Parts: sequence; C-alpha cells; structure tokens
Amino acid sequence: MNFKAILAILLCKLLRLLSRLLHRGGTAMPGRYALKLCPDLLARLSKNVRSVVITGTNGKTSSSRIVEQAFVEQGRSYFANRSGANLLSGITTEFVMNCTLGGKMKKEWAVIECDEAAAVKVFPQLQPQVVVVTNLFRDQLDRFGEVTHTLSNIRTAIEAVPQAALCLNADCSLCSSLALSLPNRVVYFGMEKGAVPSRAKPELSDATHCIRCKTEYEYDYISYGHLGGFRCPKCGYARHAADYAVTDVIEQRSSGTTAAFSICGERRVVEINLPALYNVYNAVGALAAAMESGVGADEAVRALASFQCGFGRMEAFRLGKADVRMMLVKNPAGCNQVIDYLENLHNRFVLAICLNDRGADGTDISWIWDAEFERLNSIAGRIEKVIVSGDRAQDMRVRLKYAGIPDENITVERDYEKLVSSLEPLQTDVCLMPTYTAMLELRSVMIRHCGGAEFWE
Repeated sequence: MNFKAILAILLCKLLRLLSRLLHRGGTAMPGRYALKLCPDLLARLSKNVRSVVITGTNGKTSSSRIVEQAFVEQGRSYFANRSGANLLSGITTEFVMNCTLGGKMKKEWAVIECDEAAAVKVFPQLQPQVVVVTNLFRDQLDRFGEVTHTLSNIRTAIEAVPQAALCLNADCSLCSSLALSLPNRVVYFGMEKGAVPSRAKPELSDATHCIRCKTEYEYDYISYGHLGGFRCPKCGYARHAADYAVTDVIEQRSSGTTAAFSICGERRVVEINLPALYNVYNAVGALAAAMESGVGADEAVRALASFQCGFGRMEAFRLGKADVRMMLVKNPAGCNQVIDYLENLHNRFVLAICLNDRGADGTDISWIWDAEFERLNSIAGRIEKVIVSGDRAQDMRVRLKYAGIPDENITVERDYEKLVSSLEPLQTDVCLMPTYTAMLELRSVMIRHCGGAEFWE
C-alpha cells in the first residue's frame, strides 16, 4: 500500500468512528472521502478477497442475507455490506472496516449487494468470483432510465469480469439475455411450470417484446411481472432450462414458505424463512450463488431456513400486542408482489403505506399508478383501516381513492412517532409498506418502541 492508500484507510476509519459516536450510520460517507484520496482503493483492498456480488432490481438485500447465512453454515471467514450501502462509496467503506491500517484484509470472502447503476464502477475494482442478477424491472426512472439502460449497465460491468460465474434468472428475458453476448460461465435459476398457478398474461410487463428481434413474446406460463416461460415465435430466443429450479411451492404461510427445489437434478424440499413468491425467487437465486462459490448443498439448504431477513424486507416486529410486518416497496412489480402477500393473509390487519420521493426513493412517483392497488378491494373486509404517510401522503391518498378505497376509510398521518403510537394499542396485525427513505425513518421509530438493531448492524 502506498502512502495515499494508507492515509485514505485511516481517514475512513476515523470518519466511521466519529459517525458511530454521533449515532449515525457512517456507511457511505467515510468511503466517499477515502476515494477522493485514493480512487482505486477498493481495487487495492479486494485483491486478496474472493467475493459474491448480488445485483438486480428487486431482492438484492434478502438474497445477500441468504448467501451470508450459507457462509455461516459452512464456517467461512467473510464480511458483507449489511447496511445496504451498495454504491462504490459504501462498498469501499465496508472493505476498509475489515482491513488493518496497512491494508491487509482480515476476512477471506465478501458478500456484496451492489446497486445496478454502480456496477460499472464496482465490478472492475472488485473482480468477483460469482455475480448474481436477480431480475430487472422498471425502477426509479429518474435515476436509471428505461430498464434496457439498466441491462446495458450491468452488461458493461460484467464485461470487465470475464472470470466471474454468472447466476442468471432464467425466467427473466432481460437477465437471461446477458448470456447471449458474454463469455462467462453461466448457471440459471428459476421457477418451473406448475410450481405456482400461472397467470393468463403478464399483469405488468417491462419486457413484452424479444430483445433480439422485437417480436412479441409468447408465454408457456407466467409467475409474476414478465417472469416465466417466455419464448420468441420468430427468432427462437426462449427461457433456458434452470440448473437451480423451484418445482413446487408446497405451502405459503404468513411467516415462511415450503417449496420443492431441483438442485442440479436432485430434488429437495426446503423451508424458506420468509413468505411471498418473490422471496422464493430470492431463495433459489441465493442458493445458486452460494453453491457456485463452493458451499455444499446441505449448508445452502439450511441457510434458507435459518437466515434473518434484511431490515425492512418482510421484517417482523412485536409492537404491544400487535404483530407488525414491514415490507419495502419501490416499484410496480415489487409492490404487486406485496399486494399478493396481503391477499393471502387470513387475519384482519391495519395497512399503512408511506410514500416518499427523495433521491434514494426515486423522485418520480408515477409508478404508484402502475401498481395494482385496485386488488385491495377484494380483501377490503379484512383491512380494518388504511393509513397513508410520508412526504407524498396526499398523492398516495388520491391513488387509493382512484383504486376504489373510500376516502373516509383513509387516514393521513405524516408524523411517524404518532403513527407508531396509534398502532401500539392494537391487538391486530399491522402491515407497513414504506418506500426506502420512509422505511429508514419509520424503522428508527419502530425500534425505539420495540427494540432491535440499527439498520447498519
């Protein structure tokens, strides 16, 4: 390490210490200043660390937690950016906090969640052994642009790491197309026909036409969004057979899922410590990543049942006598999957939706008009009341009104402390649907009332 690199490491560690003394996260800011001193600091630190990197639109945090748990089950020496700081600065901070002042890394492996747009800068420096692309959906149009632009960013990033094994979602025509132009070894994960009831057509598709010849796709089955058994009737581009496949979703509960997996041809019944269909995708993708990095099948399967969910991602709290589930929403596809989860709940519940439009959320909130809030009418008898909150609470109120929710059944409460206090006396379930920055603020209030770890812990 040269003098600038050592100085950057020292500065980063001091800034992190100061941030924690002030009870702030210090997850990205220290790395940002360190990179000003030494722009290639991550490349220097990562030379002797093997890594698994998870990118894509939805599921990065939950998938990373499963891979982490698989490493724990195997007894691997590793660290991870658990705080969700997934830009170059946050990832650099995490590497610095796991090295000595001289730049020697203390752990052998890293599990890294990486923002899709940041991958172009991160991958060349990190040089990972395994890359997972979870899925690609329209998300934060003000920042990412069209989904094909995100795909192009990820393709460019992977071009810099030809040695990395790719774990691609076979059911996503966008993800799968990466294999058409890249030399990397590829394995696929996905959901087989019959694993879940197929939809007649995509309820919301971000990939209606073939990425090669622009002909409209035909589907043998659809799981959700544009995911499923796609095929192009003109050029033949179609879903690839999955090496790691979900063959049956046996039982979906409010707290977890039982499913049958085919793992490189071997059938196993697995328990997944999270509910909802999209988490089954996260589970099979993370299992593929863990095994492609050398974790055994037994350890990887155990991890699915024992991992702890990421903050705000189906995170459970006990507030007084109320069971609370916090479910991050940030785009139409993910929001629709949360609505799927709500439709499958049997108990009555209070629903709180918190909508912000800050930089980390995406300033364009037009996506709420593409999400299928109309489906809440089918379970209106089980929703005791609806609360809207956040910077754009009134916009959310209008959206729900147009979805058919009577205005008199909607309460506006912008103060998170008052919102949580109003929920505490309840003896019924509570479902919280916040966007990212709303989730961080609401979660801080929740842990003051319920206890729990800060988001960076």
